[in-house]
Amino acid sequence: MQTFANWEDVPIFDSEEAEVVFWAENRPDLRLMDAATAGNAEASESVTVTLRFDPRMLARIKRLARQRYLNYQSMVKQWLSERMEQELRER
Repeated sequence: MQTFANWEDVPIFDSEEAEVVFWAENRPDLRLMDAATAGNAEASESVTVTLRFDPRMLARIKRLARQRYLNYQSMVKQWLSERMEQELRER
């Protein structure tokens, strides 16, 4: 049995049969599993904040999130994180 250390190593499967074959021959490294169950430190130490949005803007954000099958709050956090990383790289 082979192990993999990154979730990116799991392919996109063409069929359920291909997925069965992959999981029969591969398993995640235990450290990868521990990291997944331990949770993200940032997420477990999150703080609630209040933001005020124009109702039309919030409706558009929610619509975009639904199209991506995401929770709108998670999508906004992702956007903020991506922009923060971009700002830090540009310094």
